[in-house]
Parts: sequence; structure tokens; C-alpha cells
Amino acid sequence: MNVRRVESISAQLEEASSTGDSVEDELEMATVRHRPEALELLEAQSKFTKKELQILYRGFKNECPSGVVNEDTFKEIYSQFFPQGDSTTYAHFLFNAFDTDHNGAVSFEDFIKGLSILLRGTVQEKLNWAFNLYDINKDGYITKEEMLDIMKAIYDMMGKCTYPVLKEDAPRQHVETFFQKMDKNKDGVVTIDEFIESCQKDENIMRSMQLFENVI
Repeated sequence: MNVRRVESISAQLEEASSTGDSVEDELEMATVRHRPEALELLEAQSKFTKKELQILYRGFKNECPSGVVNEDTFKEIYSQFFPQGDSTTYAHFLFNAFDTDHNGAVSFEDFIKGLSILLRGTVQEKLNWAFNLYDINKDGYITKEEMLDIMKAIYDMMGKCTYPVLKEDAPRQHVETFFQKMDKNKDGVVTIDEFIESCQKDENIMRSMQLFENVI
């Protein structure tokens, strides 16, 4: 999550103490095309408090007045955080991970459920979410081709900010290393069990899981 966005959320948290009721009324009486679920239901389905949901909804509605975001808008918003690279392809994969019902749009509910896992979920929940992101065709396996597509998208997104400058075959080398660690039975695909077991044994991955737990 971008530092400027974190600072913006912090400022909105302070503001919410005096404006929370009006935000709640707006959420529960919304006249946008997509009517969001009641705060109480979203609170029960996520790991956010009612006040946090109020703040997140205000930000979501500012970006997406209709109450839903399509893929093009999602890509446009996401590109603001990576101006030095091309985030289009990675944003496509990320959008599909948030769009759990695959209807071509991410609602506030979709956004909250995904964000809740990424920021407040258990290690198991986060790893399940990550596996779903890498499993592009949703067949229950990660292939080398899928992992390569993701790695290329990440390197494109990072652009020139990587140092030292990466070689052209860096994504493929990363994939080979990934499969050597995770493809335990050497059948050319990684199952969710192999993925979770390998990630849980990797200290770097486990540390990265804790990075954003207290962002908001």
C-alpha cells in the first residue's frame, strides 16, 4: 500500500470521529447503482470495525461514485502507485483476485473482503488468497507459465526502480527457483498444499505477511 495513501487514511480516521454518523447514513441509504450491504453485515464478514468501514467506504465512493469499479478504472487507479512502470497486466491479475464472483466488477463488498484478508487475515487466509492470485485459470494448480506471467507483470510494474537493473531472463530464473522449492513431487505444477507448506517454511515470506497488519 502506498505511503501517501496510508497517510490519507490516517487523516480520515481522525476526521471520522466527528463525521461517522453521516458516513453511516450515506452508506446505509446509498442511492448509487450498487447498493452496499449494511455496515453491521460487512463488519461481521470482515475484520474491520464499523468506523474503519465508514472511512474505507468514503474513499471507495470518491474513486467509484457508482458503487462498483470495472477493470479499466481499477487499472487506472492502480497505475497511480507505480508511475515508473507499467502496472496494467499485474492490475488485471489483481482485479480478477478481488472479483471473486467473476462478473467483471468489484463492489465495495468484494473490495472489503479481499482487503480484510490482506491486512488482517491469518497466515493461512493470506496464503490462500495469494495462491488464488497466481492460479490464473483457477484450476487449482500453479503452472510455470502462470507464474512466469505473474513475474513478468511484477517486473514490468516495478519498471526502472529495481537495482541493479534486472536481466531480461530474471523472471524465468525466479520461476525456476520457485518451482525447485515448491514443486515437491516434481510433476510440473504446484498445488495449494505444496504452496502453503513451502511458504510457511520461508522466513522472508512469513515476514512479508506481517507488513501491513496495522496499516489502518
